[in-house]
Amino acid sequence: MRHILLVVFCSLTLAAQTSVAPFKNLTFREIGPATMGGRIDDFAVVESNPNIAYVATASAGVFKTINGGITWTPVFDDQKVSTIGDVTVAPSEPYTVWVGTGEANNRQSSSWGNGIYKSGDGGKTWTHMGLKDTHHIARIAIHPSNPNVLYVAAVGHLWDANPERGVFKSTDGGKTWQKSLFINGDTGVTDIAMDPQNPDTIYAAAYQRRRTAFGFNGGGPGSAIYRTVDG
Repeated sequence: MRHILLVVFCSLTLAAQTSVAPFKNLTFREIGPATMGGRIDDFAVVESNPNIAYVATASAGVFKTINGGITWTPVFDDQKVSTIGDVTVAPSEPYTVWVGTGEANNRQSSSWGNGIYKSGDGGKTWTHMGLKDTHHIARIAIHPSNPNVLYVAAVGHLWDANPERGVFKSTDGGKTWQKSLFINGDTGVTDIAMDPQNPDTIYAAAYQRRRTAFGFNGGGPGSAIYRTVDG
């Protein structure tokens, strides 16, 4: 029996060495953020300078790099919440950054946020721009040439029904919001895709969900793909 085990062990060791061999000269390097951020929910890159990027974490705020990920700096630590669902840079204004708070995933440990924030100086300072009761913001889509026009995909409360969910639109840079798409109190929107050639054409992914202390209902007739061609 001892000899059989020895043969099996040697065979497994040889197989492991053979499978690893093609990758033995490859090394992986973590580029941060160095502090524990939990899940990474989103990132946004400045298209005119790809060395500048922002990373949104589920529980540790927003980090920024200006050197392609060699170093990272926290830029959201002074705000009231640290759970982030989305970060987006305005295509026509690289210093205009939007952050939607509240992790949009369905985990029972998902923390909720308090709305949407805007920075006009690349993350140095932030202004709260409303949508406080959306709790979980999954996506922010900004018009490619007019930074004052933007759409917010709000998932809404995870544990109960609420009306502040769906798609919200602003035409004045977030000063006021119009509820552009609302389905029902249990259905929010988890993603938005905008046609860059025709920004009035937008697709929205709706998702019906409700978590309780004893289970989770992930789905329902409210879940669907919606489209608009008139903004």
